[in-house]
Formats: sequence, C-alpha cells, structure tokens
Amino acid sequence: MTEIAHLVARQVWDSRGRPTIEVEVTLASGATGRAIAPSGASTGSREALDRRDGGQRLGGFGVNGAIASVNTEVAQRLKGMDATDQAAIDSALIALDGTPQKTRLGGNAIVATSSAVAWAAAADQKIPLWRHLRGLAGLDADRPHIPAPMIQIFGGGRHAGNRIDIQDYLILATGAKSFSESSEWIAEVYMAAAKAMVKRGKLNGVADEGGVWPDFTANEEGLDLLTRAIEAAGFRPGADIGIALDVAATSFFTDGRYRLALEGRSLDTLGMIELLERWVSAYPIISLEDPLAEDDDAGFIEITKRLGARIQVIGDDYLTTSAARVNSAAAVGACNAVLLKSNQCGTLTELIQASNAAKLFKWNTIQSGRSGESEDVTLSHLAVGLLSDQIKVGSMTRSERTAKWNEVIRIEQSFTHSDYWRFSLNR
Repeated sequence: MTEIAHLVARQVWDSRGRPTIEVEVTLASGATGRAIAPSGASTGSREALDRRDGGQRLGGFGVNGAIASVNTEVAQRLKGMDATDQAAIDSALIALDGTPQKTRLGGNAIVATSSAVAWAAAADQKIPLWRHLRGLAGLDADRPHIPAPMIQIFGGGRHAGNRIDIQDYLILATGAKSFSESSEWIAEVYMAAAKAMVKRGKLNGVADEGGVWPDFTANEEGLDLLTRAIEAAGFRPGADIGIALDVAATSFFTDGRYRLALEGRSLDTLGMIELLERWVSAYPIISLEDPLAEDDDAGFIEITKRLGARIQVIGDDYLTTSAARVNSAAAVGACNAVLLKSNQCGTLTELIQASNAAKLFKWNTIQSGRSGESEDVTLSHLAVGLLSDQIKVGSMTRSERTAKWNEVIRIEQSFTHSDYWRFSLNR
C-alpha cells in the first residue's frame, strides 16, 4: 500500500514573492505528503539549478514548465513505485532528468518531488519525518538528538543588496542547554543589536532572511557591534555565545582577487586568510562558512590548517552538498564541516550521502535553508533526522524562518530528554 498512486505539482509562493513549486504525493494507502522547493540567491556554480520559464511573466521566474514536467513525465515515471524506497525514487528522478545539474526537469521540481515522497512515506508509517529519515540514513531512530540553531543577526551580501561584503553575521548560543533556551538567548541578542542600530542611525531595514539590514562603513564594524550586542543582552561573548560568519567569498572574488567593495580593498588568497585569521583572534568567532572562493582549493587547505583546530571551517559553495566533494576535501585537509542544502544537490538521497560522508570524517554537519523559503518544515526534520550539529535558516523574524525554529522546538518537546548539541570539532 506504499505505492505512489497520484502525484501533482502546483505553483505556490516563496518568501521573496516569487513563484515556486509544491508537489503533493498520494499513496495507495491514502497517505499523503507535500513539499515546497526553496530557492537561493547566493548559489554555487556546481549546484542543481532551478528551471524557470524566462520571458516577461513574473520577471522570468515562472515555473509553469517545471510544473508541467512533474505533472506529466515525472508522475508517469513514479506511479506505482514504492515511496519507502527513497533511493530508487531519487535514482529514477536523476535518470529521468539526465543532466549534470538537473536543468531539464529543474532542481526545484526534483527536490520538491523527492521531499514530498519522503513525507508521504512517513505519513503511511504514522511516524514523524525525522524518524523516517533516520531509517533511510541508517541512523539510531531513538536517539533524542537536537541540533543547535545558527541564527542570523545581520544580513549582508546578496541577501541585503550587497550593502556589505560579508553575507551573514550569525551567532550560536554555545552555553545554552536546549534548543528552546538557545533560541531565546539569540532573540535577546537580536533585539539588542536592532536597538543599537536604531540608536546609531544605521538600521536600514530587514534583509532577505530576516536579519537586520545594516549600514556599515566597514565589514569589521559588524563584528564589533555584534560582540557589543551579545554583551548588552547579558551574555559573555565566546563563553555563552559565539559568532559565525558566512563569508560567501565567491560572491566578491574576481580575476583572482578578493574585492571588498565596502572598504575599497583587493586581497590575494593569503591576504584574505590573514584578514580572517585576525578577526578570529580579535572576536569570539567560532565558525567561518565559505571563507574562500569555491575554486580556491589551496586557500581552503591553508585556512583549515591554520584555524581548523579552533573553529568550524564550513564548505558551502565549495562542497555543494556532494559526497564526492566532501571525500576529496577531507583527503587534502580542506574544511572540517559541511553545509547541507537539499535543493543544492536536488534529492534527499544525495543529501543523506553527503551527510554520512562528512560524519565518517567526524566533520560537523549543518542543515541549511535558502534565502527564498516557505512555510515548509522539511529542513527541521532533516536536521533532527540526520543527527546534524546545527540548523541554519536565517534570523528570528519572518514566518518562513520561524516555522523551522518552531518545528524543532516541537520535536525537542516530544523527547523526554534531549541529546543537545555542544560545540566541538573532530568529535
């Protein structure tokens, strides 16, 4: 009774007011599942690509072609397949698409379908999605694991009109004892930071992912202000709360140089590493994401060598949720953590493979949302289900963000006790 009986796609809306795809799957048993595809603004060159209609309608972001493909050839191919066999479902989707970056059907069509099938399978078994994912990944289904929220305070880069070069200034409540406590601490820091920005006359609105859209004169100003906000909220920087930066260095890397437009500076790889190294020494930074450009292999190796024993060095665009790239990076000593995005690879099976590969090297794993999100909470279940160390989906504001935080709070409360994340490297 777990055979797929019906599959339908429809156009819905994401947090940027753009169309996206929702897929709904119905099994022979009557169980249903649905999922919505997210969409990124800062994207790696190797990741799965959305299929958009182009033209004038909706600024070219229409998804009618992708929806039509799901409702015809995808539905025909998957009908009758066993929804509990996620690997077979995802292999069929990959083969049907037949392109390296899933451009024929569209990464958006594929990830929504892959996720909806998992939801339907979980519903048929009358278990939460996170527990079903444990089974798919070969993990302990009963371990009451809860990841830590990595939450944006200041949004920058392509999430805030490139007003500042660094994409995200985030924090992790390393001293908190639960997800609920951690989110409350971070909310206090968010309010303190926003208040300080108003006082300085530097509040410029809210960025794509809900963080404060700042008006800084230098990238380091954000680090100073964030450290002060942690203190103003009554916490100890570095002891209670640490800073995480999503540098997104590919976005300002051109012609072999890192060009910090806000400061009118141009740095080579060594100069960029030394700048970040100085920041790590001067501020309570415990995590750097994409500190170098996606093709700067030598840079990633060097910065991991210098800082990897002290902080997380996360590969996002550099690794693109790929088990093969995780294996290659680990072999040369680049990174000690991986960011995992379902629409970056396109299917849940590929994401699980990348997560499991990272765990073999004792890397930290971080489940991440995108700048274009929705009320869909698949991400929360992936973070709990795959025993991820952290979950990153933006800030404390905007309901497409809080939907994910709130779902983890519900899951945490369902446990009699929780195995809550503690910051560590090479566990």
